[in-house]
Amino acid sequence: MPAEKSNSFDNEVEAFVEVDPTGRFGRYSDLLGCGAVKKVYRAFDQEEGIEVAWNQVRLRNFSEDPVLINRLHSEVDLLRTLSNKYIIVCYSVWKDEERHNINFITEVCTSGNLRDYRKKHRHVSIKAFKKWSKQVLEGLEYLHTHDPCIIHRDLNCSNIFVNGNIGQVNNCFVFINWYFSCY
Repeated sequence: MPAEKSNSFDNEVEAFVEVDPTGRFGRYSDLLGCGAVKKVYRAFDQEEGIEVAWNQVRLRNFSEDPVLINRLHSEVDLLRTLSNKYIIVCYSVWKDEERHNINFITEVCTSGNLRDYRKKHRHVSIKAFKKWSKQVLEGLEYLHTHDPCIIHRDLNCSNIFVNGNIGQVNNCFVFINWYFSCY
């Protein structure tokens, strides 16, 4: 009887650059996007077996402004409470004291933002435009009827993300894009 071979999968380790404190999410080095406030990396949810986006905000950029740091915390905490199919889902949030970052894991939109998607796909029917518009408006209606009311201050095609395989757009409402209306 031949000796049983060890399963080669048991010896393989994901090539994560970083792992969240729970060990559930692993970040790859692939940069998906970069803005003035944050970087977004490709990541993997080992529990659900899905790709996600690892958003990273360097707090060193705001070390002189504790009010802004508190606002960043508030916005991410609020994002976690939102639940609408046209708003990007936030799965986890934590502060990395050692690296001076706020990290949060969100849904990844497979086709990037609407601006780049439209450059790639130039011939789109009016029916598709209407569908996307309706989705954006439903997301905005959800935010405007939220308590407190949330108003997006930077709605543009770079902040609307596309899952091209299902033709769905998702609004990105994170970091310095919101105004909380209390009146």
